[in-house]
Amino acid sequence: MKSNINIDAIIIDSVSHTYKTDTGLLPVLKKLNITIPKNGFTAVVGPSGCGKSTLTKLISGLLKPDNGHVYLNGEKVLGPKPIVGMAFQNPVLLEWRSIIKNVMLPLEIVPNNLSEIEKEERARSLLHLVGLEGFEEKKPSELSGGMRQRASLCRALVHKPEVLILDEPFGALDAFTREDLWQVMHKLRLEEPFTGVLITHDLRESIFLADEVVVLSGRPATNQHSLQTQKLKNPKLDSLFSDNSIEMLKNLRKQIEIAQVQQGEI
Repeated sequence: MKSNINIDAIIIDSVSHTYKTDTGLLPVLKKLNITIPKNGFTAVVGPSGCGKSTLTKLISGLLKPDNGHVYLNGEKVLGPKPIVGMAFQNPVLLEWRSIIKNVMLPLEIVPNNLSEIEKEERARSLLHLVGLEGFEEKKPSELSGGMRQRASLCRALVHKPEVLILDEPFGALDAFTREDLWQVMHKLRLEEPFTGVLITHDLRESIFLADEVVVLSGRPATNQHSLQTQKLKNPKLDSLFSDNSIEMLKNLRKQIEIAQVQQGEI
C-alpha cells in the first residue's frame, strides 16, 4: 500500500482487469488511476464497452482487479463493503414490498443498531427529502419511472454509506425527469454527504453533477483526460447554457471522439 494514500479518498491505483470470454481474453482496463477525495463526486465517461461498469464492480468489491489495487478509506478492497451504496439504471424494486419497505431493505442486511421505529423514521425522512412523502405505502408498479428511481436512491443511501456508486441511474428516463433528478442529487449531496462515483453517457449530466469528469480511453481503458468542473455547490439547470459549460461540453465531446476512434467505433 502506498504511503501517500489519503484515508479519506477512493483510490484506483494502477488497476488493470481482463475478462475471459469464449473467444479469448478481453482486456477492459489498463493501469487506470483515479483519486476521489472525501465527499468528492467524480463522473466517469467513455465509449460504450470501455469498462465503466467494470470499474464500479471493482470499487464495490464485487470484482478483484488482475493488477493494481482499489482502496476505500485507506483500506484495500478485498470484497463487498457495507460502506458502499449502489444505484443502477433499473431500480429493481421488489413489487411485493411497499416503497418504504423497499427503502428499508439495506437496514435488514447491513449491521446497524437502529430500532425498527428508527429504521422506518430514517426511510421516511429520505423519502420526504426526494419528494415521495405520501407514497410510502404504494407498490413500485403504482409509481412512475422517475419516482421509482427516487426510491432507489433512497434505498442506496438509507444505511448512510460513505461511498455512493451510480451506474447510469437516469439513463432510461425522459429528459425532463432526468433533469429533475439531477437537482434531487444536488439536494441529497447537501443533506446526506457521500463520496460519489457516477457512470454516465450523458456529458451534460457529468458536468452538472460532478466536481471532476474522467474520460476513459478506448478499451483497454486508461486515463485519457480529466476535467474539473469548478461549479457552484447547488447549480441551476440554466448553468448548462453558460459559455463555460458549452466549452466544457465541447472539450469532453472531442475527447470522447478520440476514445471512440481508439476503440474502432468511428
